[in-house]
Amino acid sequence: MARRRSAKQSQQESPARIEPAFIEGDIPERIADRAGEVLAAGAAFGAALHPKTAASLAQLVRIMNAYYSNLIEGHNTLLADIVRALEGKFVQNQERRNLQIEAAAHVRVQRYIDDLVATNALPEPASADFIRSLHRRFYSDASKTMLTMKNGAKYYAMVPGDFRSEPLHDVVVGQHQPPSSDRVEDFMAYFADRYRFHERGKMMRVVMAAAAHHRFNYIHPFSDGNGRVSRLMSHAMLQAAGIGAHGLWSISRGLARGLGDRDEYKRLLDAADAPRDGDFDGRGNLSQRALLAWTEWFLAICLDQIAFMSRLFELNRLSERIRAYAANERLDEPASRLLEEAVRGEISRGEVARITGQPERTARRTLNQIIESGLLASDTPKGPVSLRFTLELAQSAFPQIFAPTG
Repeated sequence: MARRRSAKQSQQESPARIEPAFIEGDIPERIADRAGEVLAAGAAFGAALHPKTAASLAQLVRIMNAYYSNLIEGHNTLLADIVRALEGKFVQNQERRNLQIEAAAHVRVQRYIDDLVATNALPEPASADFIRSLHRRFYSDASKTMLTMKNGAKYYAMVPGDFRSEPLHDVVVGQHQPPSSDRVEDFMAYFADRYRFHERGKMMRVVMAAAAHHRFNYIHPFSDGNGRVSRLMSHAMLQAAGIGAHGLWSISRGLARGLGDRDEYKRLLDAADAPRDGDFDGRGNLSQRALLAWTEWFLAICLDQIAFMSRLFELNRLSERIRAYAANERLDEPASRLLEEAVRGEISRGEVARITGQPERTARRTLNQIIESGLLASDTPKGPVSLRFTLELAQSAFPQIFAPTG
């Protein structure tokens, strides 16, 4: 039997409950300025590295994203465990194993997004089909335990990619009551329409991405995994806005660390749940002032992280750090020169002797040793080689990348 709703409940169950969906009309000058700064910084950063070096760093950033996304959920995952999971090596301890599965899933799904962007195949990032696909891919390797949900005294199995749809799926998140499960489909259809990127300019896309992140979590369409999917969706939106810099910076890291303290993310998400406060607080159901505060903070996080990663990956400093790593690992001078040269891009195998200053046969031996170490690799057996960032090299070259959130 269908549940009867009061007039107040019916109003709360209208998809327009998420209004204002974003800042319409005249964007406040401070937010327009911040969005412009983000666009300029993202564009500059995207052009700063050779594509091959950027591709290798992007995989490192995916691992970083997974680490910080897990941290937001209260899961402090060992970096070595993430790397092992990506190699298909899982520990026996079930709790650590589940953390490995989650982290590897984040890396895998973000790479899926980045590949779509690279081939100009990214669909509307707010579309229900795309969001379902993110959830389905994220949980594709999840254990039965990870998919078992509890509501009161009852248990049920979450189906990856399925929105909440039954009364048993209804949830309360802190002080917030998301839409009833039988209304989620309508809310997500409304969400997809309001956050459609098609024909939107870059600045509006950046501003919309901030608002969409909150409103998605407000709807809470899945029984579990909403925070993770929202961060992956935001990654896709920022890429679609043209500021993703080929995956070289992380929104997850910024959300986990905040600008002042690491509780800012959840605190500002909660604040943006607030209802409209009088006639001077917009015209929607939710507070316009709170949405402006959230948007300004989200854009500040974007700018802070682009700036941080730009400093971290700056080419001249990167060359110096590669040399320092080579010295610390007691690699000889020819090997060090080869690694430094690889920072600038691909190296033809025929150039190795010239770069190292060694005879042909000795140079081939030096090259093979570095390839065996994992620091250089090639797409084909005889093709050019390029730099690969092992976890050891990454932690040496970029010591702040996995720094505690303090």
